[in-house]
Amino acid sequence: MRNFTAIYQREIKSYFSSPIAYVVIGLFLALSGLFFYLIVSNFVQMCMRYDMQAQYYQMAPPKLNVNMMAIRPILHNMSLFALFFLPLVTMRLYSDEKRSGTIELLMTSPVTNLQAILGKFMAAAALFLVMLAGTFLFIIFLFFYGKPEVGPILTGYLGLFLLGLSYISFGVFFSTLTDNQIIAAVSTFVFILFFWAIGWVSGFVSQSLGELFSHFSLIEHFDDFAKGVLDTKHLIYYLSFIFMGLFLSFVSIESARWRGR
Repeated sequence: MRNFTAIYQREIKSYFSSPIAYVVIGLFLALSGLFFYLIVSNFVQMCMRYDMQAQYYQMAPPKLNVNMMAIRPILHNMSLFALFFLPLVTMRLYSDEKRSGTIELLMTSPVTNLQAILGKFMAAAALFLVMLAGTFLFIIFLFFYGKPEVGPILTGYLGLFLLGLSYISFGVFFSTLTDNQIIAAVSTFVFILFFWAIGWVSGFVSQSLGELFSHFSLIEHFDDFAKGVLDTKHLIYYLSFIFMGLFLSFVSIESARWRGR
């Protein structure tokens, strides 16, 4: 436990002693805030338009669901932004160790490979949690102007966090494969994008193939979380995805140790 904590603290310190954490958090919050403003502005204008029509025709205005029309699109936008920014968070975790030559010291230290992988993974996860915490302030703002349902918000953020952990787990893996941070980031992005794209193309193929694509799609499993549906099959999917990324990271580091690199 002590070794895990040491790796975790070292990675956290490394993040915040360089510009990367501040740049990623700042850009993520800026984009999330911009799209929050655009989505909420559109929602407010729609409400005003329906109210004016209702007054003109002397009828009750329709009840618009703020969760469905504002919060859900915001969550989906943040899941997309995470696709671009989290590879930048994970790209240096092992690539920098290889480039600087400290990977040999890490592999010969009392820290086990599993402790090192989990420490680095949890540090990146903590940074992502900070990113999400900042966006939660946007959601709280909506409670001053409406009555959003709390359940879908909580499940949406849970799904978003699990989705981000899925990105991070394979970001760690691709970082173990190269000493070039850019290659690690691009490889992670392309891999994760593939698991997005299969969800998009599921409607253009046969039904059986479409169901298979949907089953493996990262974003398809997130949809129910954003709708407020907490299904164990989605939890199992994300936990399995995370486990696979960490397992491959462990295998990669172990094989490098046996090769003497």
